Amino acid sequence: MSMLERDDLLTAYAVPDRETPRVRMNFVSSIDGSATLHDRSGGLGDEDDQRIMGVLRELADVVLVGAGTVRAEGYSGLDRPLAVVSSSLDLDARSELFTKAKAPVMILTHDGVPRARREALDAVADVISCGSASVDLHRALVALAERGLTQVLCEGGPHLFGDLVSADLVDELCLTLSPVVVGGTAGRIVRGAPEAARRMRLLHALPSEAGMLFLRYARAEV
Repeated sequence: MSMLERDDLLTAYAVPDRETPRVRMNFVSSIDGSATLHDRSGGLGDEDDQRIMGVLRELADVVLVGAGTVRAEGYSGLDRPLAVVSSSLDLDARSELFTKAKAPVMILTHDGVPRARREALDAVADVISCGSASVDLHRALVALAERGLTQVLCEGGPHLFGDLVSADLVDELCLTLSPVVVGGTAGRIVRGAPEAARRMRLLHALPSEAGMLFLRYARAEV
């Protein structure tokens, strides 16, 4: 039986304790390190990658994304609560992100955002302040946990991944390695974090018939 069947994937990506808050990253990369193809991460994936994304979302309490990723990839119609990190509230309250939402949408921001933008978004989302002049990701995760959302699946973008890495908040990385060489000037999956060797341990490596490799890493035990 293929290890990429839904039931097998639910077992492979299960967590031992859902009460303990956890941040799980999900990213795709080419084998030469590119995080995007033609400016979108979706260009590197395939049906198996989408299947695993669906399983990871099913296992999550909330999907966490940066505002830039929402604008680039589109997140309308998600059937899991969505938390968007935005320092500027540069989001259109009339967009499908809100008008076609099937689950609650939260915006994690700070006290210094323009008042008019906050008032517009307050009407369509739960706007949560998590800092005075910038978004404090520690406070953001506490705010989600207080709402019963302890299992966090972060889908990017690279700057948010970098901020979570810098704050030492990443517990798992689920990485799809796409069997393509992209070249060009596309960035990596992490941006902005200071250089350091942050060791993680491999939990599994699942190959697909199409040559994709699905890797699951966890925070290394000290």
